[in-house]
Amino acid sequence: MRRAALTVTLLTAAFSVLAGQSGLHAEAGPAAPSSSPKNRKGPAMDSVRIRLAGPNGESVTATLEDSAAARTFRALLPLTLNLTDYNGTEKIGDLPKRLPIEGEPAGIDPEPGDVAYYAPWGNLAIFYRDFGYSRGLIRLGKLSHIPDAFRKPGSVSVTVEVVPTRD
Repeated sequence: MRRAALTVTLLTAAFSVLAGQSGLHAEAGPAAPSSSPKNRKGPAMDSVRIRLAGPNGESVTATLEDSAAARTFRALLPLTLNLTDYNGTEKIGDLPKRLPIEGEPAGIDPEPGDVAYYAPWGNLAIFYRDFGYSRGLIRLGKLSHIPDAFRKPGSVSVTVEVVPTRD
């Protein structure tokens, strides 16, 4: 009996080690797709910051991710967008050009303050409330804070521009 218990213990330990080395683990829900380091390095791009200036002089900055989609978005700036409220969760606005999505994750689970691109519609999305995983959503950056104008129902016009770097 002792021998059987020892064998079960050793097999369990061996399986745990092998599972850990192969990346197997138990999780609730699907794992988020990984992204290639070549196309996505996270908030960096030498800390490229953008400013979204809205009505009444209210503005907010965001730090862009280091990805092909974020670099292409940056190249479109300056840009004035009419952001409309969508689903009581985000403000969305049409971009003049589609952004590249090759090498990007299949989707993200956006958080308040995320600046994202919704590839199926080709629009910018700025989240002011938490939302679940969305296929086709690509994170471009993160707001420093969420302005009151974004939390209010209705639309808001913003000018998006690159914040000049200080040398």
